[in-house]
Amino acid sequence: MNRPIRMRTDPDEVRARILEVAEEHFRRIGYHKTSVADIASELGMSRANVYRFFPSRHAINESIYGSVINEVDEIAIAIARTNAPALEKLDRLLTAIHHHNKTTLVEKKRMHDMIVAAMQENWTIIKAHIERMVTIFEAIIREGIEAGEFKVRDPAEAARAVKTAFMPFFLPILIEHCVQYGEDTEAGLREQIRFILKALGKSD
Repeated sequence: MNRPIRMRTDPDEVRARILEVAEEHFRRIGYHKTSVADIASELGMSRANVYRFFPSRHAINESIYGSVINEVDEIAIAIARTNAPALEKLDRLLTAIHHHNKTTLVEKKRMHDMIVAAMQENWTIIKAHIERMVTIFEAIIREGIEAGEFKVRDPAEAARAVKTAFMPFFLPILIEHCVQYGEDTEAGLREQIRFILKALGKSD
């Protein structure tokens, strides 16, 4: 049992501890089985006190999901900032995101379930995450156009098209569907990336 939180502790520290305990429960017993009462009990707090820092269980969920998708954002940003050619960066970025999300499904199933629930509930944070990915795609495509690697004229439109084409390998719920039905996601990913690069004007 964790040591109870003192009421005079800094509010930001309390919020951080609540999220830490909630995420630990999500990973250990599952998103759907964790209640605010469980979180409060672990912290030596009342449920009412937890609600002083988070207005709802939904708010706790969103905060934790935010930290999870930040991992994906950081992977994408790191690749986008490299000095590699644009087509290589886009290839590496799409591959890395798919592998990250697939690894979460295989190795961290309970966290995967939380992410799927977030998407099914259509949380605002999901849309913001996808929009950030499209912005990164657009920046890479713009670099490729300027370097003569890509032939498309509108990088914003092309970025949205890349997002749509990549969705089966990006959204956790679609990756799970493919894995459940025994599809070769690696082969499918390579085929789709080749298709995307060719559509951008990169010839074989």
